[in-house]
Amino acid sequence: MKGILLAGGHGTRLRPLTYTGNKHMLPVANKPILFYGLKDLKNADISEIAIILGPMKEGVEDFVGDGSKFGVNITYINQAEPKGIAHAIILAEDFMGDEPFVVYLGDNMLKGGIKEYAKQFQTEKEWDELLLLYRVEDINLAKRFGVAEIENGRVIRVIEKPEKPTSDLTMPGVYFFRHIIFDAIKELKPSDRGELEITEAIQRLIGWNCKVVPQVINGWWKDTGMPEDILDANRLVLDYIIRSDIKGVIENAVVVRGRVVIGENSVIKGGSMVKGPSVIGENCTISNTYIGPYTSIGNNCVIENTEVEDSIIMENTRIINADRIVDSLIGKNAVIEKGDNLPKGKRLIIGDSSQVVI
Repeated sequence: MKGILLAGGHGTRLRPLTYTGNKHMLPVANKPILFYGLKDLKNADISEIAIILGPMKEGVEDFVGDGSKFGVNITYINQAEPKGIAHAIILAEDFMGDEPFVVYLGDNMLKGGIKEYAKQFQTEKEWDELLLLYRVEDINLAKRFGVAEIENGRVIRVIEKPEKPTSDLTMPGVYFFRHIIFDAIKELKPSDRGELEITEAIQRLIGWNCKVVPQVINGWWKDTGMPEDILDANRLVLDYIIRSDIKGVIENAVVVRGRVVIGENSVIKGGSMVKGPSVIGENCTISNTYIGPYTSIGNNCVIENTEVEDSIIMENTRIINADRIVDSLIGKNAVIEKGDNLPKGKRLIIGDSSQVVI
């Protein structure tokens, strides 16, 4: 079995963070979102993987390389424009050959991975597709995703982002296919969004009486398409820290409570408190600062005289005398400091499509 890991798109809902980089490289618990999908494919014994890249490629090839450090082989395929999931799949037809394969949206995260589903699909050779589904608590949330209707153990209908969902079973972005899906995609025409819709391709399989089998996943699933989703995913991953792992220096008069990970060459100076679950990267200096639960701090950060909780602070950021920061997603190389000049006022340089609460 081979794999497709989708890492394209413009990430418009995550601007301004995605003006200068690929959305799949934004960190959750100090690892790029793309890492989690790559790890799930590797853990499912899938070693031949095509990564589909869009116009925003920054950081992906530098991080993944040829895949050898992850124990996989990576082939990069360029999708010049974001023309839909089905379009991305058809670009990989030659790479797939006649093998079964899994398509994994790189900005999705699943608890427990996909290993059991991969084994199931390989065993049940008469299945033409295995469609993973997630049951949402509020059916109105299904408007954001593809929705599936099932009957007698088969998928009978799929709909892309319905205005009035008829099912609470959403499609979390993991699809197991056989070669026949390429035949279905080749018959598609662009939708009103200008994309080749994967839901339309799946519906063709259903219309051809192919065996499209649903599997409702256990545990949580997160689509990290918006800042609040990334913060939610950060909380979920940090909750799975089993024990503290402190490789840095903890000076006197520092309080550390709960499950905390601190990287090499980081120093937590006196007067600070760190509560877990939280992660602090390498080469950080934390002084007279409170780091609260569900906080991830990237490498090479300096934080002084500040409270930070339930936030993601990316690498190479300086935060000095910033009072209290909560529920925040702060990009790399940022500087946040309190000014003492008169007259006092807030001086802001804010990117397009940003939201600021002061």
